[in-house]
Amino acid sequence: MKNTGIILLAAGNSTRMGSPKQLLLYQGKTLLERIVDTSLQVFDNNKIILVLGANHSEIAFQIKDKITLISVNEEWESGMASSIKSGLQTLLNHLPEMERCFISVCDQPYLSSEVFIEMLKLADYSSKEIIAAKYAGTIGVPVLFSKKYFKKLLHLSGEQGAKKIIQQNMDDVNIFTFDEGAIDIDTPSDYENLKTKE
Repeated sequence: MKNTGIILLAAGNSTRMGSPKQLLLYQGKTLLERIVDTSLQVFDNNKIILVLGANHSEIAFQIKDKITLISVNEEWESGMASSIKSGLQTLLNHLPEMERCFISVCDQPYLSSEVFIEMLKLADYSSKEIIAAKYAGTIGVPVLFSKKYFKKLLHLSGEQGAKKIIQQNMDDVNIFTFDEGAIDIDTPSDYENLKTKE
């Protein structure tokens, strides 16, 4: 665990939601607070990097009491790749000995510390260098990359996300089934549906 970090992507401007979804409340916490608190259950705070972009001052203020490294991606409008690169480079600067790194998001309300722990266990007993979550017929985040893939992540561009690297290297991927990962919050109706389950 000591050489494993995590990047939390929260830089988008939530166009489809119409307001910062990072600050939506669910079960008494914002979605952002939930993923930060979940991460803190598994990782030391100096191994967690939160990538912000749009509305970064307002969003950062919400977690001012939680000691977490923040990377402000000034190029967030160019796409997810810039946020992954910003987060990974910042984390490597703080943790140059990092061997593995998770990439995760803040809008999967059912993402728990147990998911991270089980994925880490799978990595420990697997010969594969990528552990990716599977849900709703797709493979995506959270995803754990070994340092073998750090250079590829740093060379992503535009809208390309981690999924591109997963798809290009499926022979090196072990799958973790996370059915509840299919529930993410992109639109007001998504949020209303979530609140009915509180």
